[in-house]
Amino acid sequence: MTTLLNHLSEGSESAPPLLLGPSLGTSYALWDAVAPELSVGHRVIRWDLPGHGGSPADLIGPGATVADLADRVLALADSLGVERFAYAGVSLGGAVGLHLAVHRPERVSSLAVICSSAHFNGARPWRERAARVREEGLARLAESADARWFTPGFTVPRLVRDHRDADPGAYAACCDALAAFDLRDRLGEISAPTLLIAGREDPATPPAHLREIADAVPGATLTELPGASHLAPAERPEAVLAALRAHFDGTARRGMAVRREVLGDAHVDRAQGRQTPFTARFQDFISRYAWGEIWTDETLSRRERSMVTLTALAAHGHYEELAMHVRAARRNGLTADEIGAVLLQTAVYCGVPAANSAFATAQRVLAEEAGDAAQ
Repeated sequence: MTTLLNHLSEGSESAPPLLLGPSLGTSYALWDAVAPELSVGHRVIRWDLPGHGGSPADLIGPGATVADLADRVLALADSLGVERFAYAGVSLGGAVGLHLAVHRPERVSSLAVICSSAHFNGARPWRERAARVREEGLARLAESADARWFTPGFTVPRLVRDHRDADPGAYAACCDALAAFDLRDRLGEISAPTLLIAGREDPATPPAHLREIADAVPGATLTELPGASHLAPAERPEAVLAALRAHFDGTARRGMAVRREVLGDAHVDRAQGRQTPFTARFQDFISRYAWGEIWTDETLSRRERSMVTLTALAAHGHYEELAMHVRAARRNGLTADEIGAVLLQTAVYCGVPAANSAFATAQRVLAEEAGDAAQ
């Protein structure tokens, strides 16, 4: 018998982990239009609530709390070897993220709370819903899913079906968790960088609920999405994706830091100084993609990446770039002899003329470096 939440993992296992939590009544399919794009730069792990999607119903029982769900999420992370992670969650999934950020701050590197709240309008309506579901099942409640989740005229049949097919007992236990949840007096303790995303048309957790969190969490930011109701990742996936990328990736900032470490401040400052409105998007692309995603991937060391880069630049005759990356290779720990060995390897597989020009370029750079050191 499994004791873990059902989940789907996407992206490289060496990429920074990002956990995605669902809303009550949905499965991890809630993230179908967002998760694949996020997995380009993250190890995305989306999970199902107990009794929803593929998660066993007996992982939760009457009187459950958000803390119980958070413990299940941590058990899943532990089983996957994930110690510290970014986290985004919708509604109940967002409440789990808030709980983790308060009670297990060492595990949460960054947080996004989407169409959620630090409280869910008191215990009574949730206890009443739990009692009704335990008595009647979920078929009648699922009939009103579109009105509760989406703006008029929009639907996602897969999510409505997941709502109808969820286990009534587990669903009711999740209602118990929402009934007992109120973290308003602890929000000021959250230290993880926090993004709040509100659906402007959300009747369940209107923007005021997200503003309340944003006002209390130090340094938090708030984004309101027009044309979005309660399940914003399904209804406005492009807007949610853009907001999450800007918050989680930090690829441009991280990429610029790595770019400076590898190429040196002087080179990057010159490149930035030459930037114009025409080239600005290209410079951002380089920082975000080449340096923020590729050079930060720990699958290869920086020494190894320098070797690959020297070979590719020599093979294609990009000698000005080669000179820059000979200097970078030295910063990354390659000796002059190792650089020479890389270029000899290039001569065998990419041609002697290419290697000849590459040796000349490398020799000039290394001589300049030796001269600078002697001064």
